[in-house]
Amino acid sequence: MYKLLIVLTLTLFISACDSTPVGYTNISVQDAHAVLKQGTKAEPFLFLDVRTSGEYSGGHVPSAKNIPVQVLASRLAEVPKDKTVYVYCESGVRSTKAANLLVDAGYTNVINMKASMRGWRGAGFETER
Repeated sequence: MYKLLIVLTLTLFISACDSTPVGYTNISVQDAHAVLKQGTKAEPFLFLDVRTSGEYSGGHVPSAKNIPVQVLASRLAEVPKDKTVYVYCESGVRSTKAANLLVDAGYTNVINMKASMRGWRGAGFETER
């Protein structure tokens, strides 16, 4: 009986720690690049860079808008709700925070670019300065 209780408790604990996002989707840099190359004809989108302005000026996804995660909550009016928002940062930590913030603010089409700029540059995709 105790073994069963321990197994059930561990199962619940592990499932509670699942990293599956709620309210947004994760996407690979390869899939994000394909969206960028396809253009807005299929679906209007915005790439949102939530790094600092210094990081952004060092190279970013072409046509991306820069709003650092630290000020995103006060600048939500600059992020359209009628477009799919692809959020990225340098490694994925700040973009996850930003994706959660957007979802909490009522955004329904939020996509977090896993691996973010490190993955983008690592794949050899073009950047803009």
